[in-house]
Amino acid sequence: MTPGQKLYPRATVKKIVKAHSGCNISKNVDVMIFLDYMLFMQTLMKESAIEAKQGNERGITARSVRRVTGDTLAKFKG
Repeated sequence: MTPGQKLYPRATVKKIVKAHSGCNISKNVDVMIFLDYMLFMQTLMKESAIEAKQGNERGITARSVRRVTGDTLAKFKG
């Protein structure tokens, strides 16, 4: 994270989630959302690296990420 960049306050994240879900939310829902997002990104990058190696690319490219995005999103749909 860069020095000038600020995070959303926890209360703001909770208000946004509650407004979009229309449900009551638990005390630490913002932490769980962040952890789920990080797990998704980690899985997406691993799958992209595998796809890039199979495609004989030098590194991870936008094309390799696009190819695995749909499958990775399907894994995290809940």
